[in-house]
Amino acid sequence: MKTNLTLDLEKTLYAYWEEQGATAVEEVTMPDDQGIVDTLVMQGGTPRTWRCFELKVTKSDFHSTAKLSFIGHYNYFVLPLKLYQQVQAEIPQGIGVMTYQPFAKAALAAATVPITTPGQLTISRPPRYQALQVSEAELLDRFMASLNREVQKAKQVDKGLAHFSDNELLKELKRRSDHYQIYDPESNLYDRVLGDIEATAVASLQEEVDALSAELAALRAKA
Repeated sequence: MKTNLTLDLEKTLYAYWEEQGATAVEEVTMPDDQGIVDTLVMQGGTPRTWRCFELKVTKSDFHSTAKLSFIGHYNYFVLPLKLYQQVQAEIPQGIGVMTYQPFAKAALAAATVPITTPGQLTISRPPRYQALQVSEAELLDRFMASLNREVQKAKQVDKGLAHFSDNELLKELKRRSDHYQIYDPESNLYDRVLGDIEATAVASLQEEVDALSAELAALRAKA
């Protein structure tokens, strides 16, 4: 499960490269033993430019034994500024760094234009160019497959809950009830769903009661 900070980094990274006219997709599996690229960005042109990004939000995450898939022309870590200051001496030569800083709440409140990202990214260390470590044909195939996966996810969301079976919904509801918060029922999905069901049932019963009362009043008036 991704942390909120990781999601903020992803959202800001997507927006940054979209502004550059590039296309980004997350979690792209590489062939052989090349691992998974956290975010892969393709910039059009002749030739294309490929950029790989590894997102890390904690020291333990940075020191993880998971393979770093730096297979693009330009490769970067994306780090909160504070983490970068702690680990910058450990970053290999040639690897770039984009540092993330969240916008202050006061600045967001005072903004006169819509703010579409939770923070901003700065290139704190430029990357060095390298030859692709995966053939471009295979890289493009995997990039397109990952884009298609995201399209399918979006379609599922668009279809809403009707896309899922009752068993799937019940399984997810039980999973989210593992950490039931007794003193804060409003934060529990189970309670909210049950509350909605009860409210709907009560409303339906009230409609029936009102209809029966109207019929009874009409019959009494005729009598």
